[in-house]
Amino acid sequence: MKPIRLMRGFLTVGAWTLLSRVAGFARDVQMANYLGTGLVAEAFLVAFSLPNMFRRFFAEGAFNAAFVPIFSKKLEAGENAREFAEDAFTGLALVVAVFSVIAMVGMRWLVLAMASGFAGDARLELAITYGNICFPYIFFISLTALLSGLLNAGGRFAAAAGAPVILNVIFLGAMALAYHWGWDMGLTLAWSTPLTGMMQLAIVWIAAWRMGYPLRLRRPRFTVDLKRLVAIAGPSVLAGGVVQINLLVGRQVGSHFEGAIAWLSYADRLYQLPLGVVGIAIGIVLLPDISRRLKAGDVTGGRYALSRATEFALFLTVPAAVALMVIPVPLISVLYERGEFTAADTWPTALTLAVYGAGLPAFVMQKVLQPLYFAREDTKTPFHFALHSMVVNVVLAIGLMPYFGFLAAALGTTISGWTMVLQLWWGSRAMGDAARADARLLSRLPRILLASILMGLFLYGAQIWMGDMLTPTGHRYLGLAALCLAGFAVYGLAALIVGAMRPADFSAGLRRG
Repeated sequence: MKPIRLMRGFLTVGAWTLLSRVAGFARDVQMANYLGTGLVAEAFLVAFSLPNMFRRFFAEGAFNAAFVPIFSKKLEAGENAREFAEDAFTGLALVVAVFSVIAMVGMRWLVLAMASGFAGDARLELAITYGNICFPYIFFISLTALLSGLLNAGGRFAAAAGAPVILNVIFLGAMALAYHWGWDMGLTLAWSTPLTGMMQLAIVWIAAWRMGYPLRLRRPRFTVDLKRLVAIAGPSVLAGGVVQINLLVGRQVGSHFEGAIAWLSYADRLYQLPLGVVGIAIGIVLLPDISRRLKAGDVTGGRYALSRATEFALFLTVPAAVALMVIPVPLISVLYERGEFTAADTWPTALTLAVYGAGLPAFVMQKVLQPLYFAREDTKTPFHFALHSMVVNVVLAIGLMPYFGFLAAALGTTISGWTMVLQLWWGSRAMGDAARADARLLSRLPRILLASILMGLFLYGAQIWMGDMLTPTGHRYLGLAALCLAGFAVYGLAALIVGAMRPADFSAGLRRG
């Protein structure tokens, strides 16, 4: 197999993920426009979160954390990678199909587990109806995730990164049709959900076929390699369960405050833009790269890959985090405030966004540090760290609810995110030179922070100076565009002046890969 070109992989995945997240943001803007923060919006958001929650539990999290390193090493060693992949594909399909049937039978209890505040009102029955329609999505998207891991391990990132764009395009088209023809908007969105899963699976299967891995379902068998995969995935499954408990805690807190689930969801979408573009791109590319370097004994290359991934991640996410904390109100007001989403929704959503923004670098650094463990087939250590972070999240989210209301959910998420990063960093110190920052990274980090602070001061003053231009009665779209572009320019100039970036960095990164 040809080597993975690291920086090119980051840019490929990042570009497609950016397109997907922008389309997803456009989807949420339209949902806010048509549904606002009312009962249909909250019921659909809970129903749609159920298959996505278990998708991360089964496929993208636990399963792929074990599958990708094993498959990558088989590719590097020239072993029978296709046979292993087909066994894994079949086993995952069987498990998810059985689980889907069980989940749909117990949908009422799943919804209440996610949002007990729905009990006794109209949101419960709506969420159950939408949930039963949406849930088959998990079958298609779980197989999509496995095929995406296979493609990523082979250094082919475009199809896997681009497939999620289809989901958002279908949703946008469905909402436009529902509005034009007068269809029920909630039911239209629900029925569109499994359709998006089928389309994404088709795209990555075709890409895998072109790579030479047209995986097919075969007679299930529990091979030695699958036993090894299950043994590695076991702790990661438990860790995935911990992550979902964190999500459940946030939904539970939000369900007890009218409109809060929507506020949390819309803020989450906005901070997911930089998280998806940078963090997910790095995590996807870094795991197979480090796995293959470990197999080849390339310690120097592993250290370089980790240091450049960290530098790349923080160079982009620290200023993004500062911007989300400094100008959340203009961002939410301009991007969401229209139709059923009113000025009364802007402030609580903006507060949530600022809190999430404070955790953005932590969420991204998790994506950088976790591959150090997964590439070594160590899923137990991250599981223990996740347990500790879960306790922090639960205690803060529930304990702070009487004082901060729904915002306690966001505070718990952010603080537990930083707790997880500190543990991952502390644990990586025992991995030797391959897990240590190089001199260039150590020199760049304080410079990145300084450039970001300078940009934040500029944004704070600029939003005050622009005043009414950023409100719904002013030229708000032009104003926000000018504010963001000016902030970007100030950060770029500051980064060059303080030495957080040098013009030669980008081209050198592309040449080295």
